[in-house]
Amino acid sequence: MEKKRGNVLGYVWAVAAGSNASIAAVIAKATSSSQVDRRFQLLGYAGVVLLNMTMWSCYVNSLKALTSLQATVVNFATNFLVSGLTGLFLFKESLNFQWFVGAFLIVLGTLVLSKSSTTPEHASQAASSKME
Repeated sequence: MEKKRGNVLGYVWAVAAGSNASIAAVIAKATSSSQVDRRFQLLGYAGVVLLNMTMWSCYVNSLKALTSLQATVVNFATNFLVSGLTGLFLFKESLNFQWFVGAFLIVLGTLVLSKSSTTPEHASQAASSKME
């Protein structure tokens, strides 16, 4: 049961990492315009740095519970989806049908990877046996 809880927590950390990275990109886009007040730009850049630091912390925590492949794919998928949907709703950017098909395939691939039987213990045991 503890292992299952650790896995779920790993996915939470990976989603948090992807979300922080995406929000950092949104702030960078919103504050990079020459029409934005200089003080607001500096505050935005500070926010980008803070969110990226938080993203790395979340990502490292996700690596403690998941394989590097699982953590990276979930992080990437979350970043992709949050960035795209934020662009759609906040910046009124258009997303074509291909984007939604790609997003569906990324989510599907993430689900397949999350159900894989590879765990961090198995990966480290396999690496140890190769070293011997």
